[in-house]
Amino acid sequence: MKTAALWAAASQYSQFALQFVTSVLVSRFFLKPEEIGLFSVALATAMILSVIQDFGLTRYLGRHPTADEETVRHCTVIAITFSVLLAALILACAWPVARFYGEPRLFAILGLIAASYLLNPWSVVPVAMLSRRLDFRGTFLVNALGAASNSICALSLAALGYSAESLAWAMIAQSAVRAVVAQALRPARPGLGLKRAQLREIISFGSGSALLYLSGGIGMRTPDLIVGRLQGMTATGLFSRGVALASQLHYLVAGAVGSIYYPTFARLRDEGKDLGPYYERVVAAHGAIVWPAMALLAVLSKPVILLLYGPGWAGAAPLLAYVAIAECCFVALPLHMDLPILLGHLRRLFWFNLADTALSVGTLIAGAAIGVDAAAASRIVYGLGWICIYAGWMHRLVGFRWPALLRTYASSAGVALASALPAFWAVTFWRRPDTLGLGGLVASAALGGLAWVLAITVLRHPARNDLAGMARHLVVPLLSRMPALRRWQNVAKSADS
Repeated sequence: MKTAALWAAASQYSQFALQFVTSVLVSRFFLKPEEIGLFSVALATAMILSVIQDFGLTRYLGRHPTADEETVRHCTVIAITFSVLLAALILACAWPVARFYGEPRLFAILGLIAASYLLNPWSVVPVAMLSRRLDFRGTFLVNALGAASNSICALSLAALGYSAESLAWAMIAQSAVRAVVAQALRPARPGLGLKRAQLREIISFGSGSALLYLSGGIGMRTPDLIVGRLQGMTATGLFSRGVALASQLHYLVAGAVGSIYYPTFARLRDEGKDLGPYYERVVAAHGAIVWPAMALLAVLSKPVILLLYGPGWAGAAPLLAYVAIAECCFVALPLHMDLPILLGHLRRLFWFNLADTALSVGTLIAGAAIGVDAAAASRIVYGLGWICIYAGWMHRLVGFRWPALLRTYASSAGVALASALPAFWAVTFWRRPDTLGLGGLVASAALGGLAWVLAITVLRHPARNDLAGMARHLVVPLLSRMPALRRWQNVAKSADS
């Protein structure tokens, strides 16, 4: 399982590195905030509808007892069917959206995005099967090569002056490469001889998932749409960059192993084990890693934005700080969708998700009506409300111990505070945020890392043993390959004998 986690981490980190570098270069040298905002609105529109792309197939195959070739064939046919439907829906929305925002270019951008979704079904089912058998080396190849093609296309076309459309063309390139690599690793073809009963079973599961993810997608994707309508495309570009940077760091430090949680908990369920203690360990891992990282990012938001994107993006700094703080709320109760689906509570999850979506949209509209800073600050209010919505239900569902979770939260808060203190001192007493520079930023982050290690140990954080185990699993094999270390080990063994 640790090897799978490391391959999953490699996949996530490679994608993050490519996406991060691409976003920095595109934003700093080629596209202005209003151009980024234009693409963000188009992408948000498409992704609200894109919940039917997967149609719950990944979850269905993950929980299926056998996932035989007949099941794979049925899932592939459904994936292709719904990709065509999705592309048609995006095209149907393209002109009304362009008129609603008064931006004719949105029509062409949405058309390109629709084309990219036609290629996605050829990777959805193969990647689901690779994940099912914990072949995260395969998913690494699919994701990494797809992300590389996206970066190359986006940078090339942006440099040639294709503006926001360059990012849409990059989506097509990524989908095409993912499809080719996924089919090479684990072919999944449609076929004849389909059974109505099996199609109905898959569609029945998928329809419940689609409604659920549609509700969740509205809450997750409408921020750019709301900010774009109330504050304009420049504000949307700043807002989307702040949100994206916080999300990218979140997935960099914790999302890498997120893909192994679902199959892992599925095995624990099948073995009849109590899920509570394992869930507590997941919460502890997120708190030990994500909370300190977000606290550090919030304190260093302005130096980070200036260094990465330049003075033209300085307005994104306070937005980044607000969103980074809000991210801490959303990892306080991880797997809030995965575990209810796994345990067969899809219908109840839908109603919880509706309340979640209403809170997200309501708080964002109230904030965006005031200004873009208030829109970002509304994410903190939403995050606190989000915890209130899901906390009691997840407790009843998983059976974790409240005292254990509260101790984890307190310890994680202490670690986060300790990690952010060196950076806070640097931007308050040493230099101003706009003069910290690369050297000061690196020094602040390094001191924060040392403070993190010390705080994890001194506060005896519940995740310290798991973190130490992962570190040993990664470092020891690397050190053992060093010739000098092998000679030292041989000498030590000879001395013992």
